[in-house]
Amino acid sequence: MSILSNLNKAQLSAALGYEFNDQSLLVRALSHRSVGKENNERMEFLGDSLLNFFIAESLFNRFPHAREGDLTRLRATLVKGETLAEIARDFKLGEFLFLGEGEMKSGGFRRASILADTVEALLGAIYLESGMEVCRDIVLSWYATRLEQVSPEQTEKDAKTRLQEYLQERKKPLPQYRVLRCLGDSHSPEFEICCEVGRGLDSTKAIASSKRQAEKLAAQKMLQILGLS
Repeated sequence: MSILSNLNKAQLSAALGYEFNDQSLLVRALSHRSVGKENNERMEFLGDSLLNFFIAESLFNRFPHAREGDLTRLRATLVKGETLAEIARDFKLGEFLFLGEGEMKSGGFRRASILADTVEALLGAIYLESGMEVCRDIVLSWYATRLEQVSPEQTEKDAKTRLQEYLQERKKPLPQYRVLRCLGDSHSPEFEICCEVGRGLDSTKAIASSKRQAEKLAAQKMLQILGLS
């Protein structure tokens, strides 16, 4: 497995606010699956769960009178891929990634999904090395400004949530999302998703680099058809 130079390690440690004692953990966390079996997917899985818990805990304590639905939407905004990618860019994380040749050529170090996954993997690695309390402190330091800026009154429901609630209020079946096509290659896939609500309305379609984002875009188009956006 590749090794980080002392200079690169120091730069990254300063950005993260955390210095790894076990360099192998750090390198694994920075290694995309395109490099082979020694990749960060398991750490990403762990980090995702930790991040959701710590952000939920912080919001729960910060807003003692907020409703469950508002807390859920706030958490979703804070832990979504776009937010994680913003954090990664703040850290200039793309400069430190280990990618396979195909991902290097296709600009994987700039891809939002890879950056977001790496942030989660780093949290998993920090937890494995230093435990729950240190990992919590790191998450809260990374999110300090964002947590100060959020408010239950400012939560904005995404298109999928708005469409679902609109149909539920009218006791209609929930929207259905289907993958129509998988485009691109394994290094930079894209998904074409359709959204169907019945009621004699045409389905809507959207393409994005993740299924979740494509579903949101298709839902947004459906809201436009329904005159809600």
